[in-house]
Amino acid sequence: MEFPAEYKYTKDHEWVRLEGDTAVVGITEFAQAELGDLVFVDLPAIGKSVATHGTLCVVESTKAASDVYSPVAGTVAARNDALSNDPGLINNTPYTDGWIVKLSGVSSSEIAGLMSADEYKKLINK
Repeated sequence: MEFPAEYKYTKDHEWVRLEGDTAVVGITEFAQAELGDLVFVDLPAIGKSVATHGTLCVVESTKAASDVYSPVAGTVAARNDALSNDPGLINNTPYTDGWIVKLSGVSSSEIAGLMSADEYKKLINK
């Protein structure tokens, strides 16, 4: 499995990539593999405020529905509307086309406190 080194990770299997002062958020390759084929993503509204570890959205697979938690506090600045028509983008390219939201107003220190790729690999290989 792939875990880009420039990303940060959570124990709940979300990833964060900084683009300037915006945090791009998605779920990891490990998470999408565990969920199976995604069939629906309930995207949050633009402008929604989310707390750290608060529910960001829900993804549904052929196996189950699962909450996606926000790795950091912020405001939904953009959402990946392509997922409405093709939720499988998360399965196929979780770190690029499969991003879920972009958050504004995030704290760089909060992002710095998330796991590195190596720390995340250790977590999932326990």
